[in-house]
Amino acid sequence: MSKTLYIVLVLVALQRAIELWHSARNTRRLLERGGIEIGRAQYPFFVLLHGGWLASMAVLIPASRAPNWWLLGLYALLQPLRIWIIASLGEYWTTRIITIPGAPLAQRGPYRFFRHPNYIVVCAEIAILPLAFGAIEIAIVFSILNAALLSWRIRVEERVLLGRSSP
Repeated sequence: MSKTLYIVLVLVALQRAIELWHSARNTRRLLERGGIEIGRAQYPFFVLLHGGWLASMAVLIPASRAPNWWLLGLYALLQPLRIWIIASLGEYWTTRIITIPGAPLAQRGPYRFFRHPNYIVVCAEIAILPLAFGAIEIAIVFSILNAALLSWRIRVEERVLLGRSSP
């Protein structure tokens, strides 16, 4: 029996927990500096989506299923991009939409090339990880749900960013 699935899911859950801790710290600091949270109603849906994504893989994928190592490697290759995104935003990176009036648009790192690079990585992760374990249905369902939530979130974010200028 392969335990690769559970090892991977524990590592992903641990990574997400660390990111949530980091995000909460940044959120608190931004709010103390006068930041305003926008789109608060969306946040619980993202928490449910990501928690459900991990839980569905833990429950629905047989532990004995061997991974596709190429896809698992591709998922692993996304992680440095994730770190680059977080590092590029620095103290402004959160899992929520927190705006500080007058703050310039991010133009460092991958933000030089893409308006929302984090969402590109997350979309890829949500599809690739279940596919690495042959769970096509999970990849499809959660990719569709994620796309729906992101379309809502990006519209809200774009309204907030509309008046911002580049540094």
